[in-house]
Amino acid sequence: MSLRAGKVKALVGIDHANKTTEELQALFHQVLVNGMHGIGFSPYEEGQKPGDIITEAQIRRRMEIIKPYTKWIRTFSCTDGNELIPKIAHDYGIKTLVGAWLGEDEEINKKEIANLIKIAEEGHVDLAAVGNEVMYRGDLTEDELLGFLNQVKMAIPNIPVGYVDAYYEFELRPKITEACDVVFANCYPYWEGCSLEYSLLYMKDMFKRATKAAKGKKVIISETGWPNKGQVFHGSVPSFENAIKYYINSQKWAEEDDIEMFYFSSFDESWKTGAEGDVGAFWGLWDKNENLKY
Repeated sequence: MSLRAGKVKALVGIDHANKTTEELQALFHQVLVNGMHGIGFSPYEEGQKPGDIITEAQIRRRMEIIKPYTKWIRTFSCTDGNELIPKIAHDYGIKTLVGAWLGEDEEINKKEIANLIKIAEEGHVDLAAVGNEVMYRGDLTEDELLGFLNQVKMAIPNIPVGYVDAYYEFELRPKITEACDVVFANCYPYWEGCSLEYSLLYMKDMFKRATKAAKGKKVIISETGWPNKGQVFHGSVPSFENAIKYYINSQKWAEEDDIEMFYFSSFDESWKTGAEGDVGAFWGLWDKNENLKY
């Protein structure tokens, strides 16, 4: 391999051009078995959606499936049964990034924050995330979010607390970045119309920008992924092969550069089609029936 070819490989990932689908699947399996730092935990079965009550049985069943492949999970809510996930994860020896889902409903917000603090006091929160993309969605003001962040930091001073949003929000909102113990940056080349060929280079730049904004604080990639079905989004093309390639490239980069990354997501969830279009249901490594897709 020439020096130039080596540099290109480091930037854009492994050259998959000449690999058959079967060869890609074999490489995917090899990387999967090698293990991930973390993965987003998808609790909702087919026919369920946020607001429905999830059971301990379904959480344990899905935890059994992902246990061999990840050191951490990320949760997205602390209500409606989601508050059971962190303890169950710890039962399986998996560490937890526990998220409180914040939105426009004040009563739900209060319950989410109270439950996050309670779960932490019970010893089942390794990292705490206060809110997910509320600035991006415009659900809260900066001051409202800062109030929740400071409330949680005061209540659980020995656990690192942060906020999850698109990487660029931490450049735009320095007060929020300053309030975080750790910065949780969502990095999606897909949603910025990047072609698969350059997606790893693009994600590296996203991470670099979040790191610069963090000014020395730890940055964790809280979400990244690539769907296997759905609409083409500018230059981003969902496909079976592209989803495999993105997973392999991102995991190998994370391992080589010691990046803490939570892949999105564990299981396909059909309810997400409403928010994201048809592509929303196809981000999982496992399908809606809990079968490994690749």
